Amino acid sequence: MKRRTACNAMLLVMAALSSRMPRAQVVGRPARLAFLVEPALEAPLQQAIVKALLEGLRALGYVEGRNFSIEFRSADGNFSRLPTMAEELLRQRPDVLVTAWPASAMAAKEATRTVPVVAVSVDNPVAMGLAQSFSRPGGNITGIGSWALEIVAKRLQVLREFVPTARRVGILFNPDAVGPGGLEPALTNWQKGLGLAIHPYPARGPTDFDGAFAAMVRDGIGGLLVFADSNTYTHRVLLNQMCLQRRMPSVWGGRDFMTGGALASYQSDFPDMFRRSAALIGKILKGAKPGEVPFEQSSKLELVIDAKAARALGVVVPPALLLSADHVIE
Repeated sequence: MKRRTACNAMLLVMAALSSRMPRAQVVGRPARLAFLVEPALEAPLQQAIVKALLEGLRALGYVEGRNFSIEFRSADGNFSRLPTMAEELLRQRPDVLVTAWPASAMAAKEATRTVPVVAVSVDNPVAMGLAQSFSRPGGNITGIGSWALEIVAKRLQVLREFVPTARRVGILFNPDAVGPGGLEPALTNWQKGLGLAIHPYPARGPTDFDGAFAAMVRDGIGGLLVFADSNTYTHRVLLNQMCLQRRMPSVWGGRDFMTGGALASYQSDFPDMFRRSAALIGKILKGAKPGEVPFEQSSKLELVIDAKAARALGVVVPPALLLSADHVIE
């Protein structure tokens, strides 16, 4: 009787421990994947991230409908909906939850400590609390980082090359999408590196845009950096129009944000990252623990210049930037 009680107790302990660990290897059935994203999955994103992910999986022998299924959820640009979307996906009992961009990754982090998560295109995963280190994440999350503060500094350099006479530049951002600590520490470093004043302009949506641009005029802003987040993506057409109407040179965080009013974009190559993320998913489906799968860093950056927008804004594109551009829109 004592032996049976001890065995039962041991089984209960093992069950409790296993419930806290990421799921094991998928054998004998199609794998179940889930995908969480904040912006609406419109055609540009379908092409840039969904198609790229499926291509990467196909290259590894995973064919949708044959040996895996995938369930999508989008918060349609509404940050507050992400926790609900994450819970909906987790009720489907996925083997791996894939997230796109920082807000979705943070929602997944809060929603589960057991389901393996592959977080794609996040900022610094250690600073965000997604991982203990790049080489050994330690929890249920691994993924691909896309450079955060470093790439913003590079965008500011590109902006300065476009408008070398500007004494002040602005940053348009959604305060809800900025991590703990806000922008102030980074602003200090960027201003030192750039040698000119940088003014932040918070905007949570279209009702804030007119006020932000009016403030830029009052402050004598000569160029604008537009942060890449769900807010600016959802309203990219309006913001591009406002940049044209106000003759505001602007640099953005992704080519899909450019609709005719943006001068340039400098960003990690999104299709490359999502294609590469398939390898991380494959490792987990074969039994690897995400906490032991190193976080990767995006290795391919893309500079896109809209020469047509430059002409409309009366901006001369420096020859050096033209030569270094990966793509020029004519």
